[in-house]
Amino acid sequence: MPPPDADIYATASGPAKAVVDAHSTEQSLKLYSGWFCPFVQRVWIVLEEKEIPYPYVEVNPYHKPESLLSLNPRGLVPTLKYENKPLYESTVICEFLEDAYPDHGVKLLPADPYLRARIRIWIDFPGQQKDKTIWDVRNVFLDTLKEFAEAMDEEGPYFLGKEPTLVDYVVAPWAVRLWVFDHFKEGGLGIPDEGKGAKDEKSWARWRTWLGAIEGRKSIQNTTSGKDHYLPIYQRYADNTAQSELAKATREGKGVP
Repeated sequence: MPPPDADIYATASGPAKAVVDAHSTEQSLKLYSGWFCPFVQRVWIVLEEKEIPYPYVEVNPYHKPESLLSLNPRGLVPTLKYENKPLYESTVICEFLEDAYPDHGVKLLPADPYLRARIRIWIDFPGQQKDKTIWDVRNVFLDTLKEFAEAMDEEGPYFLGKEPTLVDYVVAPWAVRLWVFDHFKEGGLGIPDEGKGAKDEKSWARWRTWLGAIEGRKSIQNTTSGKDHYLPIYQRYADNTAQSELAKATREGKGVP
């Protein structure tokens, strides 16, 4: 039998591969990463935006190196090695990078304490449905997208206005993966096309403005691989989800959905 990761690309592609190749010099800060992981991309985007020197270490999820396990026994990415000390959890790492490198690149958090608090409220936006998969809660997810858009500054293009902040960067990895719904799920995600949002058109227009601004940032383009690289990973996820739904339906006596 082939190894469990035989159908997963070992490295990033396109501009993301070029960024990986450019970050091989040893530094006091090291990123243990998986090119396909949205939680990793959060940290990766911030490192690029803040122009912090770092070497990039690709981790095979099935063959985790001892250098990672010695820092994080669970072997999860992203893991950051900072002056030989470990850090993990993507949002924790992002805020740490702002605190540890205040004079590098962009500012992730505004000076106003109220606005900082608002950003933190929305930072966990992609993970609000933690007890279910997004596939099961499409309508709830669409409502959450609208709620997110309605919480934004009216003009934007970013969440708080003209300049991006941490909330934009931590939501971005999920936003640029929404095409997965249209590829794998019958009916797609269901975000209406321009001019077809009916009573919610203002909210969807604001979402499209935000998404266009995010997709245009080099830090996001340069940490995103080609869709063909992601497809085997999400195909596996879709197959596993379908098998789980079938097994559940069989256990409940509902037959094949």
